[in-house]
Amino acid sequence: MLRASNSLIGMINFLTFLISVPILGGGIWLSTKANSTDCLRFLQWPIIIIGIAVMVVSLAGFAGSCYRITWLLRLYLTAMFFIVVALIGFTIFAFSVTAKGSGNPVLNRRYLEYRLQDYSGWLKDRVSEPSYWDKIVSCIQQAGVCGKMAPGGIPETADRFYARSLTPIQ
Repeated sequence: MLRASNSLIGMINFLTFLISVPILGGGIWLSTKANSTDCLRFLQWPIIIIGIAVMVVSLAGFAGSCYRITWLLRLYLTAMFFIVVALIGFTIFAFSVTAKGSGNPVLNRRYLEYRLQDYSGWLKDRVSEPSYWDKIVSCIQQAGVCGKMAPGGIPETADRFYARSLTPIQ
C-alpha cells in the first residue's frame, strides 16, 4: 500500500512539475514584453514566482516520494499546506473586497452600471488614489478597450450605444 501511495504522489507531482513549466515560461515571456506596458509588468513577477514555487514544491514531492526521503516529504507537505492556506486567504480577500460590487440596472440600457461606492473601502481607496488610477487607465488604454467599442471605428448615436451589451470594463 505504501509503495502505491508513493507512486501516486510521484505521478501527481510529476504532472504538477510539467504544469509549472508553461506557467514559468509565460512569466518569462511576459518579462520580455513587459518593457512596454505597466499591465504586463504588474503580472510578470507574480507569475514567475508562482511558476518557481510550483516547480520546487512538485520536485520536492516527486523526489521525496520516489526516493522515500521522509524529511523531503514533510517539507513538501508543509509547503503545500502554506500554499493552500495562501490560496484560500487570497480567495476570501478577493470575494470580500468585491462582494457588494454588482451592477445596477439602468433604465433604457442593456448594460449594468457599476458604481465605486458599492465596493469595499479598501478597493475604493485603491482605485480613487491618483497613482493607481493612472495605472488602471494606462492598462485600459494599452488593451485598446475603447477602440474595440466602436464597431468599425464608426461613431454611433447615444441611443444605439445604450442599446449595446457592454462588458463591465467597457
